[in-house]
Amino acid sequence: MSWGQYVTGRHQRERLEREAGHLAPGASEEAAVGRRVFAEGRGPVLTDLDGNQYLDFAAGTLTQSLGHGHPEVVRALTEQAGRLWNVHDSATPERAALLDLLSRLLPEQLNTYALFSTGAEVVEAALRVVQATAPPGRNRIGALRGGFHGKTMGARMLVHWDVGHQAFAGNSVLGYSAYCYRCPLELTYPSCGVRCASLVRRHIAEKPNVSALVFEPVLGAAGVVVPPPGYWEQIAEACRSHGVLLVADEVLTGGGRTGTFLASEQFGVEPDLVTLSKGMASGFPFAVLAGRSELLRHPAAAGAGAYASTYAGNPLGIAAARATLEVVERDRLIERVRVLGELLRERLAALHARFDNLGDVRGIGLLYGLEFVTDRASRTPAPDLARAVYATALDLGLRVALGGHILRLAPPFTLDEPLLDEGVRLLEQAMERVLS
Repeated sequence: MSWGQYVTGRHQRERLEREAGHLAPGASEEAAVGRRVFAEGRGPVLTDLDGNQYLDFAAGTLTQSLGHGHPEVVRALTEQAGRLWNVHDSATPERAALLDLLSRLLPEQLNTYALFSTGAEVVEAALRVVQATAPPGRNRIGALRGGFHGKTMGARMLVHWDVGHQAFAGNSVLGYSAYCYRCPLELTYPSCGVRCASLVRRHIAEKPNVSALVFEPVLGAAGVVVPPPGYWEQIAEACRSHGVLLVADEVLTGGGRTGTFLASEQFGVEPDLVTLSKGMASGFPFAVLAGRSELLRHPAAAGAGAYASTYAGNPLGIAAARATLEVVERDRLIERVRVLGELLRERLAALHARFDNLGDVRGIGLLYGLEFVTDRASRTPAPDLARAVYATALDLGLRVALGGHILRLAPPFTLDEPLLDEGVRLLEQAMERVLS
């Protein structure tokens, strides 16, 4: 397969102009900068309306763990579409099989499940469970600065995300994430003694009015912030000792992307509740709230309609999730993630050594963040450079994920080593053109 110098051709320009008269602005930065009209996806390759092809190192929006159009997922969806689409939350023959599959893939303590349609929806459900089961007096929830849990009201309130002139801080208290490259405490690991973790312990875990800590084990939207050893171990132990529930938001990391089914497993954390979505159903709307039985079956949390919504657990989502996860399990793709992730780490380390404007490279499994700076001494974020590298890579035939001054790489699990190397080669070529 060959890759070339691509531009947004006539057919794409016409389609973009046609929809611009009706479509509200506010698309993702990558869509706004890239200006592509993607028409087809097969495996790790996308094709635009003008016939140009791209290696997709963003895996949709970190959703296409099996790549695009996996034949077993297509077959499962097609067969289900011919049988049944939506019966609210009534049982279907396939739902029990999916629940059995989840019980095999998830840690033993997470043995009870509720099904939803999106990441934000499942986070909201987790918050309802926490609020319903919290003992009297525990009316606050902990979260981490820089975290992202969705755009709905409860998810936004967790991280004090204001919109317009409205401030909705809610009852959450914020702790420090372990962003070592930009330590908010201006300390250096490991001489810092993981001070950020001790502050989370003091301000959240040890407070008698805190019911839960909602956290991303690896911060995703913030730029793939991977905590150092000692961070989660200290926090998890303190939360467990003081009766604070651990609610892992694994919407982005769950399903095997980090080299274990849950990223929490990498850090020895045993959460009480877990939210999953993106990689679970090959891009089809689907989400799971997994938790301890005593929480999800608690009378205060499990009243009539508590886990029901219009599209939650619909038969098509169940079909896509079951087919996706069966392939992940059968083909031992999480083991493959670990192998490919180590190769990707080595290739990206070489780029880091070569380009001074690439301030930091960090990641785990098949999830990496590349942070661009004006210079390594000041570490000043350089979003213009990141956008230029993103756009140039797209022109060369490589799609990654753009956000501010950070590019994220999250290729599908089914990628082979030659295409992994080809993707890094295209990224290097883009960086040469922009940064040299």
